[in-house]
Amino acid sequence: MGSFSVWHWLIVLVIVLVLFGRGKIPELMGDVAKGIKSFKKGMTDEDAPETTTAKTVDHKADEAKETTRS
Repeated sequence: MGSFSVWHWLIVLVIVLVLFGRGKIPELMGDVAKGIKSFKKGMTDEDAPETTTAKTVDHKADEAKETTRS
């Protein structure tokens, strides 16, 4: 009583095809696939460590002290 038979699913399929048409469903699935790819790319970009180069700074304080002593 609670499950759908094959006939129910065929009727639902026919109604969906009539409402959306044959060309609209592949277009819709393509848009869904693009959205999923975009989401995955965003997630991997977020998880990737930032590649910043560390710069070292030479402290000139020791050299400044030596020049003032001389």
